[in-house]
Amino acid sequence: MTVHTQETSIQELERAWMDEVIRLATNSVLNGGGPFGALVAKDGEIVAIGNNQVTATLDPTAHAEVSAIRAACKQLNTFSLKGCVLITSCEPCPMCLSSALWSRVDRIVYAADRDDAAVAGFDDRKFYDLFEKKPESMWPTRITRLDLPNRTAPFDAWLAKSDRIDY
Repeated sequence: MTVHTQETSIQELERAWMDEVIRLATNSVLNGGGPFGALVAKDGEIVAIGNNQVTATLDPTAHAEVSAIRAACKQLNTFSLKGCVLITSCEPCPMCLSSALWSRVDRIVYAADRDDAAVAGFDDRKFYDLFEKKPESMWPTRITRLDLPNRTAPFDAWLAKSDRIDY
């Protein structure tokens, strides 16, 4: 019975957090940002929030999820968000999903999906398709590898560093 009650309270908390990020996303629109909001929570508490600031800051990486992840890492003084949950108003785009994976959040919870975003003019489906189906030769941006003999010098220096912080 305790597990069911605990699951119920977690679900209620996540619903409340989702209401919060949807409010944050809606307010972001009214304040010159994009229609996306996110938060990072740990141990039942909100650690940090973020909203889309791409056009406001002229930063294409200033998505709500990335902003919330950056703020949470600063707040917790760590680059690892293990033990945290990312709550976001919309399904993370490939960049935000990658950022969440790199940050090591335990879970991601979202409301609207990529199709909902596309209806509003935020069509990230082409990026999902790019990574899922298209060979590199069909990408809109050319990617070229320049094979230099010293290409591993930074990695060699990293491996030789006795006080490195692995991540």
